[in-house]
Amino acid sequence: MARISRILVVGLIVVLAPRAAAPQSAVSLTREQMEAFLATAEIIRERTTSDGVTRPIRATLSNGVLTHGAQFQTVDEAKALFSAGKASEIDFKDTYRYNIAGYRLALLVGLDTVPMSVERRYKGKSAAVTWWIDDVMFDESGRIKLGDAAMMGPDPQRTQRQIHIMRVWDELIQNRDRNRGNVLWTKDWTLWLIDHTRAFRSNTSLLKPEELIRIERTLFDKLKQLTEQSMTQAMKGALTRPEIRSVLRRRDAIVQHFEKLLAGRGEGAVFFTLSPVTAQ
Repeated sequence: MARISRILVVGLIVVLAPRAAAPQSAVSLTREQMEAFLATAEIIRERTTSDGVTRPIRATLSNGVLTHGAQFQTVDEAKALFSAGKASEIDFKDTYRYNIAGYRLALLVGLDTVPMSVERRYKGKSAAVTWWIDDVMFDESGRIKLGDAAMMGPDPQRTQRQIHIMRVWDELIQNRDRNRGNVLWTKDWTLWLIDHTRAFRSNTSLLKPEELIRIERTLFDKLKQLTEQSMTQAMKGALTRPEIRSVLRRRDAIVQHFEKLLAGRGEGAVFFTLSPVTAQ
């Protein structure tokens, strides 16, 4: 089920350019402006990528002033039983909706390293349109190839803490497809969490609780603040009520797991605050 999916990362910096012209300068846009751009900008170029099973579309969008890349995914499959080699899964789903749900849930829990993804129509189908990545240095395979001396980057503590955040996130959304191609590192050594079309499973048990060792303090607090009402409001059209309730039950399991660690180890050994990016 592994897929190499080189998509996007949400960023607040976008490129200003004449229609179909090379980028000229950069400005900051609000989240609302970026979402509106993805939902309405004209497709001026597109091509099918060779990445992954679903072969998403890489597109260049323009509204006449702003030009930027995006990815379109229309996959929306459901199978009672899915088999791939020795692996099998009951109630299998692979859907564009989960990229949108991932972005919305990330906003609720305070993560800004999940790609912005909105819904729009593409050639008669509903699609997730996601902001294309900028300044990618390599994926997780590329980082590992650096070897022990370099793979943790210029700030090893910050790199490890980002990995801890990824592990918590993947348990929350029950992501069974976090292969190395779905972990991207930008040039400032920020880890971006991409491609969630096979996440949001119905199982409510933690997949790898032994890997949940530490958690970012604000993320922990915001997880505790999630409610069915806030989730329902945020997830219209992206998650069903059973899917929302499964997220909340996994949230409960995550919180309980870390509360036990806190009781045994203390806050200093469990909580951390992620430091901001420093100039390289």
